[in-house]
Amino acid sequence: MKFAFIAKHRAVWPVAWMCAALGVSRSGFHAWLTRQPSQRTRDDDAILVKARASFVASDRTYGARRVWHDVLAEGVSCGLHRIERIMRENALRARPRRRGLPKDEGERATASPNLLDRRFAADAPNRKWIADFTYIWTAEGWLYVAAVIDLFSRRVVGWSMQTSMTAQLVTDALVMAIWRRGKPDALLHHSDQGSQYTSEAFQRLMVDHGVTCSMSRSGNVWDNAAMESFFSSLKTERTARRTYRTRDEARADVFDYIERFYNPARRHSTLGYLSPVEFENRAQLA
Repeated sequence: MKFAFIAKHRAVWPVAWMCAALGVSRSGFHAWLTRQPSQRTRDDDAILVKARASFVASDRTYGARRVWHDVLAEGVSCGLHRIERIMRENALRARPRRRGLPKDEGERATASPNLLDRRFAADAPNRKWIADFTYIWTAEGWLYVAAVIDLFSRRVVGWSMQTSMTAQLVTDALVMAIWRRGKPDALLHHSDQGSQYTSEAFQRLMVDHGVTCSMSRSGNVWDNAAMESFFSSLKTERTARRTYRTRDEARADVFDYIERFYNPARRHSTLGYLSPVEFENRAQLA
């Protein structure tokens, strides 16, 4: 998916810095670019043609199940989940009935205690991470953005963007953070009590990596105020001033904000008006 993102946006940004930002090699990207597509990829492309035709013919009102039946009627054998994936990856989403705020209707498990206790400072990297997700409106519907921030430098160390607020959304953000920072020792991860963070998949990931879980008290947004501050900056400084026609357009802009502005350049009063990257670089030299 990273190589696909780079290929799609290489006319907008240089390949070199996108590879650096995503932690992949240029040689690996160019090897991927010239690789012949697999048979499954070619089959997906053929299914996509029929799925898109069904979707457009319905005036963009068909969901995956109706599109699936149209594809089956065309003589193509495939499963419903495959149609759901292909439509999701290509932003074929039925028009929403109304633009209401999204609701988290997942089943909640037992929450962890608030071990962070509003102590939003860390004396070293990878000691305290905070996490949450927000949503951005596009003409195609909501785009959900999850992020993980290291309280030592306020750097966004992991992020994920998807079309739905599932456990996978927040899990992917944590996986990126662990992958980028290495397996941390004595790490505290703080979030709210949303069903995504209390899910079995997310909790298992933290246990597997020896991460201690901390959660805000129910209904108390101040327990994760530093995370709320980041999302407020994202929206005030970037997304609230834009109108996105597609989710991909919003994804690219959020990526640009995090990796080209917020982490390397945005000055923080809590860091002595240094950017997160500069603050970490100076700390390593001290």
